[in-house]
Amino acid sequence: MTALEAKVRFLSDPASYSEPPGRIRAKETHMSWVFIADDRVLKLKKPVKRSYLDFTTVGARKFYCDEELRLNRRLAPETYRAVRPLYCSETGGLTFEPTGRVADWLVEMRRLPADEMLDARIEVQRITARDISDIADRLARFYLERSPEFADGSAYIRHLIAEQEINRATLMRCEFDLGASGVDALVAWVDAGLGEMRGLIEARIAKGGIVEGHGDLRPEHICLTTPPQIIDCLEFNRSMRIIDPYDEMNYLGLECEVLGAGWITPLLLASLAKTRGERPDDRLIGMYGGFRGLLRARLCFEHLLEHPVREPEKWRPLALAYLGVVRHRMSGLVV
Repeated sequence: MTALEAKVRFLSDPASYSEPPGRIRAKETHMSWVFIADDRVLKLKKPVKRSYLDFTTVGARKFYCDEELRLNRRLAPETYRAVRPLYCSETGGLTFEPTGRVADWLVEMRRLPADEMLDARIEVQRITARDISDIADRLARFYLERSPEFADGSAYIRHLIAEQEINRATLMRCEFDLGASGVDALVAWVDAGLGEMRGLIEARIAKGGIVEGHGDLRPEHICLTTPPQIIDCLEFNRSMRIIDPYDEMNYLGLECEVLGAGWITPLLLASLAKTRGERPDDRLIGMYGGFRGLLRARLCFEHLLEHPVREPEKWRPLALAYLGVVRHRMSGLVV
């Protein structure tokens, strides 16, 4: 058994806890294991390394657990509780008791009601314009509280260009057989938009329109409690959080559209414009949506390159849904 497997087994066992929960549901994600108990959630980062992150040491995982707590308390202060140590006892076992050395670090969260998450509410059509207004108002205030990224704003452009190159390379791979989806035209449209509108983005940087945002704003990360809790900020790479708020809000709208609620995007953008002003040209917002849709489709296909593949039946249909939204966005702007 590997060290990670031992930690997963320990954290999945209710008997490991001083106050044992009724049951624990363990869920594996791309970079973490999440343990969902009665009233709390613990997150254990995997010892993985990617081009954009390195979780391979206990020290690095501690740093990013602290970052996760700090950053997520900006939008979910009632949810993120603490960073907790997991110890290795003198006999070599795992324990929560403060004896021996620290074996790893965990982020502790309050468990949120699953049926109040935005994606769940959209699925059962239990979502109103007022709900969206509450979310948009919370985010708009959040963006106003952020300092403009004058010095680091160029990181945003570099990120868009670098990720679009990966989008192109991945989505054009012959084994994905995407010719019938028209992916070449979609990629070309975003390529052209990045080139033609780079000056508009640079102008937005100069005017203070780029900030350090959330970085992964999706419906499954928003809970419609009072006040709304917006969780799972992208903690491991600051450059990926440097963003145009209109890009990030439009991205949330795109994710809602994939779930069948395309009416949400205009409300989000209108609310942001009312609070922040300086709404970008519709062509730029359209390009932002095209880029994000291609990025999400690419990430779906990247799951199919993993070994083993988790949920193999999920990723191609979802990727095609994202490409469909991009096609819709493009058709609305290209005459």
